[in-house]
Amino acid sequence: MNESNEYQNEMKAALKTKDGEFEIEQVSIPKVAEPNWVVARVRVAGICGTDLRHWKKPEPELECKIMGHELAGEVVEVGPEVKNVKPGDRVVIETVLGDGTCDWCNIQQYNLCPNLYPVRMKTLSQAFAQYVAGPCYKFYKLPDNVSFEEATLLDTFSVGLHAIQLSNIKLNDKVVVIGAGCIGLGELQLAKICGADVLITDKEDSALQLAKELGADEVVNPDEEDVVERVKAFTNGRGADIVFECAGGVAMPMTLPQAVNSCRIGGKVVIVGGFEKEQKDIPLDWSHIQMAEIKIIPSASYSYWGIYPEMQMTLDLLAKGKLNARKMITHSFSLDDINKAFETARKKEQSHAVFVALTI
Repeated sequence: MNESNEYQNEMKAALKTKDGEFEIEQVSIPKVAEPNWVVARVRVAGICGTDLRHWKKPEPELECKIMGHELAGEVVEVGPEVKNVKPGDRVVIETVLGDGTCDWCNIQQYNLCPNLYPVRMKTLSQAFAQYVAGPCYKFYKLPDNVSFEEATLLDTFSVGLHAIQLSNIKLNDKVVVIGAGCIGLGELQLAKICGADVLITDKEDSALQLAKELGADEVVNPDEEDVVERVKAFTNGRGADIVFECAGGVAMPMTLPQAVNSCRIGGKVVIVGGFEKEQKDIPLDWSHIQMAEIKIIPSASYSYWGIYPEMQMTLDLLAKGKLNARKMITHSFSLDDINKAFETARKKEQSHAVFVALTI
């Protein structure tokens, strides 16, 4: 063990409470459970929109559980079969982990595994703690020019890349991104890499300013302008070739119809933002969708694309300077201040938060 004074039997972790906040406790450190497993010391974790949807929400099934799925750290122990990393290596850790036995896992579409959440939450989706453990193929070695903080955004970028791949985006496409949070800003950058012209919307002017700095061709605040009219002006009256809905959550009843209305005849709407569990009846103009042959494409997390892991693909883009994570990191807190960090991430109207990092 290369952290002999620290890596013993217990670690600090943030456990979800009955009312949906967090409490810092001492819990057992995860161990190398299989010959191909790795234990890593978490250095930085991130708070994403999915985490915020669980914040201050009583969920008995998650009570006393460790949450979090965006993380980077340092390897401290490896099993005898591990070849890709060694103790001391700096790594980003992918937390999309299926059961490894279903039909979808067998073809590397583990993001669609029926047992995805139960499996991942028992192991790698425990970022709000000092240590995590899991199979070695979920640990990607970081180049020297990528910091832990930047690497923690790779989960976000991978979600965006999966949506990009599903969209079959082409050079010079006219693209609309709805929502300039972490996912939307990642989607913006990836669409620009693909050679698209991008209009992005958000209600926060600070987020739109950041979007401009990251390459947006046009920005729109829907509280101040008619989004559909701006999109038509941006696309010579046709509508967007592709619309990425990246806001999700409570905004979805407004943003999903807006995405459809912003899309051209024969275009595509890619749903990247997550739904609330109770959102089952969002009205859409299905007659128009059918007559215009608008394709509705749901996008779920990420996995492989062909022979390439999407996490590795985004790591390569980040290391080459083609993706900018640094500009998106607006706040940093210690694990002890996790409740304050979540409050900051939630109240972005006041805090202007984009990506909130936790130093573990």
